[in-house]
Amino acid sequence: VDLELVLAVDVSLSVDSEEAQLQRQGYVQAFRDPFVVEAIGEGILGRIAVTYFEWANSAHTQLVVDWTLIDSPAAAARFADDLAKRRPGPAHYTSISGAIDFGAQLFKDNGFEGTRQVIDVSGDGPNNWGDLVTLARDRAVNEGITINGLPIMLKKPTMWTMDIANLDHYYEDCVTGGPASFVYPVRERAKFVEAIRTKLILEIA
Repeated sequence: VDLELVLAVDVSLSVDSEEAQLQRQGYVQAFRDPFVVEAIGEGILGRIAVTYFEWANSAHTQLVVDWTLIDSPAAAARFADDLAKRRPGPAHYTSISGAIDFGAQLFKDNGFEGTRQVIDVSGDGPNNWGDLVTLARDRAVNEGITINGLPIMLKKPTMWTMDIANLDHYYEDCVTGGPASFVYPVRERAKFVEAIRTKLILEIA
């Protein structure tokens, strides 16, 4: 396949129910989008493999849709349908490091051989549980994995939360890494779906 893509989605308690639903529906709509499907078809091999899991603390990692080959509009639609069947469930704390480590393990013996391996991490706060996120990032990058980031910056940080104002900079400095890695922040709810679609096209292309 042209790409092995792990979608790692934050469902910690800092992500409210609306944000959680926005994330899930954003990916559902993206894989039904003709521009995303076209980007997949225009690859050298014309097919990618994708899996999707939700995470919070390092003990809360829930595989929602297992590895799926997407090589046609019908396959992309089936992946979107599978993703739409289940609703997100929250948990305490935010372990980006745990999400990266879990995502890296998903590439092992998954039945696919990709020209690229990418973990896409979305979240609305910094790492506050488990190992240092920079160590997890470096472990993944040393295995040839690229990590991209989708920081969710919809709420203004307060003194009562563990959020930070410049989450996009935090993702750039501490979370993302590897060849052609990038950060694509989301700052408006109305542009959430568009951001996910654009990010996917960038990763696939």
